[in-house]
Amino acid sequence: MPDKKGRIVGVNGNMLTAEFDTGVTQNEVAYVLTGGERLKCEVIRVRGTRADMQIFESANGIRVGDAVEFTDELLSVELGPGLLTSVFDGLQNPLNVLAEESGFFLKRGVYLNALDREKVWHFEPLAGVGSNCVAGDRIGYVNEGIFKHYIMVPLAWRGNWRLTAVTAAGDYRVDDVMAEAENEDGERRQITMVQQWPVKIPIRDYAEKLLPEEPLVTQTRSIDTFFPVARGGTFCTPGPFGAGKTVLQHSISQNAEADVVVVAACGERAGEVVEILREYPHLADPRTGRSLMDRSIIICNTSSMPVAAREASVYTAVTLAEYYRQMGLNTLLLADSTSRWAQALREMSGRLEEIPGEEAFPAYLESLIAAFYERAGLVRLRTGETASVTIGGAVSPAGGNFEEPVTQATLKVVGCFLGLSRSRSDARRYPAIDPLDSWSKYRGLADASDMDTAREILHRGSEVSQMMNVVGEEGTSLDDFVVYLKSEFLDYAYLQQNTFDAVDGACGRERQLILFRQVLEVLRSEFSFADKGAARSWFLQLRQLFLDWNYLETESAEFAEQQQAILNKIAECRCHE
Repeated sequence: MPDKKGRIVGVNGNMLTAEFDTGVTQNEVAYVLTGGERLKCEVIRVRGTRADMQIFESANGIRVGDAVEFTDELLSVELGPGLLTSVFDGLQNPLNVLAEESGFFLKRGVYLNALDREKVWHFEPLAGVGSNCVAGDRIGYVNEGIFKHYIMVPLAWRGNWRLTAVTAAGDYRVDDVMAEAENEDGERRQITMVQQWPVKIPIRDYAEKLLPEEPLVTQTRSIDTFFPVARGGTFCTPGPFGAGKTVLQHSISQNAEADVVVVAACGERAGEVVEILREYPHLADPRTGRSLMDRSIIICNTSSMPVAAREASVYTAVTLAEYYRQMGLNTLLLADSTSRWAQALREMSGRLEEIPGEEAFPAYLESLIAAFYERAGLVRLRTGETASVTIGGAVSPAGGNFEEPVTQATLKVVGCFLGLSRSRSDARRYPAIDPLDSWSKYRGLADASDMDTAREILHRGSEVSQMMNVVGEEGTSLDDFVVYLKSEFLDYAYLQQNTFDAVDGACGRERQLILFRQVLEVLRSEFSFADKGAARSWFLQLRQLFLDWNYLETESAEFAEQQQAILNKIAECRCHE
């Protein structure tokens, strides 16, 4: 560590000002020495011989005159086998190990290795002595859960290298040397299973970035059919408190066709984070039949933790997602919620006394949000494999106001908007994704013409519903009333889904297409009814047939029988030319 020292000359909440004599770098890590503790900070502004730093701990007890050590290293995370199944804080401290050392109340100034140094992994080499390589090339692998975890030439290395030694197959720890390499200048370096990468710099070690086009099937009908998410794309789920954002994200993480799931609980209330830690490990993984935690990573920072650590947590999460993308995997990052990340940015900006933007958020809020979502993408690796990082952020606008700055800044950069509605959640219509406000730029499972038909019914049904609120049902024509019943049928039979049911909670690609085709049969048919009472009664009976159908296994005989019963019901009142 370089001998770069300074001293504290100002304390303002979690922002410290230090004076120094030697050069200091933006985003450099520093440590404050106070009362026998060594507290971690990050330099966020340099002015002449003074540096403003955000501290990742409580600033209680820090005094003017306390010593500061500058490390000349950027805020980084450890990358290597053992990340899956882990629960970290925003600085990548493993919380279970931290709890064992500190008890229920975490002590400040305790920083641990993210990866277990004692665990043994079985290494299988892929490259031999004399092989030419560059950063990111694979020299071997270990088995981590159901995946091959590739040991790579460190991503931070530059230039061309040649392997001068490769360790034989066997059992090793992460700090053991797996290979040695030499560059064109004769410099020799060792390669272990663990490497470091600065969290605020994207990993761009790939051949080409592709346009995300293929749908990422989440097995939630309203998303996959109406508002699809692309593999390697971006989406956001704004909604008021209690609208079901967290439950929807759990459902997506459990059922989406992604290999690795990274959950960033950023600034959530402590009770909600505890609920995630208690429930998430018990979610069943449809792919393996084991716990979903076996291919997941959780990053936790509660609203009671220091604001600086909350700001770092989203960058830690996306860096881990990018790392597993480098192994040819499709990763899914779910951030809950980016609003509290933005609030952390606002607090930091206020202490820096920067000119505030709208609602006191920093003027560069849009740039930071755009840079975060820009780290998603579908890429072609140099191996020829395609891999992806898909980013979904929950937004918690105050009062459900989608016009506030964080939501608007997010909508400018994401490809899919899943707006959760208070009125739908109050009516227990889950998932509470508003079909009239939500949108997606990506291609879904159904044909464009079929989607146009369904969307037109929804919009016309909403117009008739608003008209009925004014003139009543008796002032509505029978034809308009049937349109309204069709839109309600589409909502209840297809858009709503029981997340907690084993069958209906996860509706796969083929099942969705079967169900949607039958729904279209109803939407496109002309029906003959004697009066509005008969129309309502018939649609209620048809709706119940569909709801019962949703709970039947696709492969069962009952599924085909129920489908025939629905077709018979449709034929009862369909107009024939």
